[in-house]
Amino acid sequence: MEENEFDVFVIGSGIAGQTAAKACVKAGLKVGIADNREFGGTCANRGCDPKKILLGALEAYELSNNLKGKGISKPAKINWKQLQKYKRNFTTNIPVSTERILKDKGITLFHQSPKFIDDTTLMVEGKKVTAKKIVIATGQVPRTIAIPGAKHFKNSDDFLNLKKLPKQMIFIGGGYIGMEFAHMAARAGVEVTVLDTGSRPLHAFDPDLVKELRKYSESIGIKFIFNAQPTKLKKKRKKLTLTYEVNGKENSIEGGSVFNTAGRVPALAALDLEKGTVDFSDKGVETNNFLQSKSNPNVYACGDVSDKNLPLTPLSGRQGCVVAENILNGNKKELEVPVIPSVVFTLPNLATVGYTEEEARARYKNINVNFEIATDWFNAKRINTPLYAYKVITNARTNEIVGAHLLGPDAGETINIFTMAINNNMTDTDIKSTIFSYPSWVNDIKNMI
Repeated sequence: MEENEFDVFVIGSGIAGQTAAKACVKAGLKVGIADNREFGGTCANRGCDPKKILLGALEAYELSNNLKGKGISKPAKINWKQLQKYKRNFTTNIPVSTERILKDKGITLFHQSPKFIDDTTLMVEGKKVTAKKIVIATGQVPRTIAIPGAKHFKNSDDFLNLKKLPKQMIFIGGGYIGMEFAHMAARAGVEVTVLDTGSRPLHAFDPDLVKELRKYSESIGIKFIFNAQPTKLKKKRKKLTLTYEVNGKENSIEGGSVFNTAGRVPALAALDLEKGTVDFSDKGVETNNFLQSKSNPNVYACGDVSDKNLPLTPLSGRQGCVVAENILNGNKKELEVPVIPSVVFTLPNLATVGYTEEEARARYKNINVNFEIATDWFNAKRINTPLYAYKVITNARTNEIVGAHLLGPDAGETINIFTMAINNNMTDTDIKSTIFSYPSWVNDIKNMI
């Protein structure tokens, strides 16, 4: 049996794993990296990046449809086949280019998911690998829906690679993924149903803005079924039948494709962590503030798979840096997480940063809440967008901005200004006294506070 010894062995080739591996090899350490899928990780290959490429055409469709009769005589039409071909221009070469970059830096590559044998030993590709430090950066995978017929579920990978759209789609889960894909499919002419176990979609976002987004989603043809528990999925000749219960009553619905969009969980099942004395929970590998395993000091975890995770690519890169610094210099660098924005790329976007209204009321004695539907503002009217709203929260004592929630065509960009403001303890006066370009979406924030 061939044996390989490394200073650092990284499991996972996404942003977190790559960042840690590159920093360690640059410092002169012998580094290996393994992935059981295409090198480059979820975001670049089958997540945020390809999703946004598909969204680009749908944004053009939305804008042209809103401006029909107002300078646009014929709205755009989605050609899904062409759109998928365009997307592949961005994604096809990512695994090859990622591998080339890593090899050129002197990193040894493995194409399999390793399994722990003991605290410092792994088995991968039939080889025994030992490492002084092991970094787990395996990301997340779709949450299992354990019902009869579950093998017929499709997932986000399948959606992003669909060659042809079925007439009807069902999404089980009204979170980020379910809502984003539902908006894409509906605008491409698909009959869409979103089924959720809760009473509303997007539970982590401001309820008032979600209410407005839900109403608009229904206006473009998306149907919602709430408080519903899926119980069985049966495949027929050309369609699938999903059986579900609401308040104990059984119902069913048919669709050409049924997607599991019930969220994602840390990808740990294949690693045999128990043999490596690596404790974990549903949140991920249990780590200290240095992102080191609490139970095995030879192991670190970064990105979406650590229990300090937020499933956001920029944070994954930051965690990879922290892990590398602690491996190289001893545990001196603690993970510091600033206020981070989060965006649902529906059309329009729903974006949030800082405290929700409920959280702010629990934390501060007095707060100011500015909430308004702003479809009559100039920027909304000029492109005839049907939905533009905001809720901005300030600490009444200091006038510092502590939370911002936006719903609009450019919310995914504008939220970054609020992020900067909160991280720098800026007040409403600081924002109002700043001169922004006019007339821009960002300039609107002066009227939101």
